[in-house]
Amino acid sequence: MKREEGYADAVATGVTREKIKVVEILESRARDSWTHTRNGDPRGYIDADKLKELWIHTGTACNLACPFCLEGSHPGDGRIPGMKLSDVKSFIHEAIDMGVEQFSFTGGEPFVIRDFVNILNYASQHRPCFVLTNATEPLLKRRHQVQPLLDNPYPIHFRVSLDFPDRARHDKDRGEGSFDEALQGIRWLVEQGFKVSIARQTDPEEIPADVEAAFRDIFREWGIPENLAFTAFPDLGTPGSEDGSPEITETCMEKYPTKEARSHFMCTYTRMLVKKGDEVRVYACTLVDDDPQYDLGGTLAESMDERIMLRHHRCFSCYRFGASCSAPA
Repeated sequence: MKREEGYADAVATGVTREKIKVVEILESRARDSWTHTRNGDPRGYIDADKLKELWIHTGTACNLACPFCLEGSHPGDGRIPGMKLSDVKSFIHEAIDMGVEQFSFTGGEPFVIRDFVNILNYASQHRPCFVLTNATEPLLKRRHQVQPLLDNPYPIHFRVSLDFPDRARHDKDRGEGSFDEALQGIRWLVEQGFKVSIARQTDPEEIPADVEAAFRDIFREWGIPENLAFTAFPDLGTPGSEDGSPEITETCMEKYPTKEARSHFMCTYTRMLVKKGDEVRVYACTLVDDDPQYDLGGTLAESMDERIMLRHHRCFSCYRFGASCSAPA
């Protein structure tokens, strides 16, 4: 049995085995590594179905400098430049023509970007919107600009990063005071009438119900509704990193995920706009902007014709955990 198939068996049966060591991943890849694994097996892939959600990467600048950040963001970071309304207008209308159901935004911290409120205002005139934010100072400074967006035709849902139900542990990486500041932001958003959910981190041995109960105790203290939805994320690594995950073969995709499960891979129904220099490009998913091979072209229409090979190590997180950056139901 091949190593990656063996790992898939382990996942299916609940048995955990060691990951492939990072050193093996870092060895030179074959020239056909986009389509084949290191062992020469055809890679697993996804063919797009329909564009339901368009993500817009606002840029990697952030007010925080979290060492675990999957974007490597920090104050002044320019790996991905800040997006402007003029950059995305044509894509918003192309997406609408293709039947898009939602516009979603990630960063960095979107509210650090000068033109972000204008982008969000424009997008929410046309479709529901979903924003990933740390809900700290950049949002709080823009409350006077954000509150009027409630009057737009379509709703805006904010998902706030709150890593652990432990102030000291959260602030260790995000900075002193960021836990309380995020709770302040959450409370303000809820009080205005915006929909809010929480993005948290997972621990390997955690009991999810206990973790979420601890969060709800904190929400109660802050006067925040206890019924906020949670999305839990594993460690997705920093840009350009490899975590030693097994590779996904075509056989893995045919043997283990059901047709319904495969339809939940984000690259089936989403695309993301990423600014490269002065040009906006279309990428396969929110988690692969550090690999230029996931650049699918300059229009949404052409990007939907491209087969997505599941080569990135974060693809295995979707395969194993069902991770999705989309809004919780």
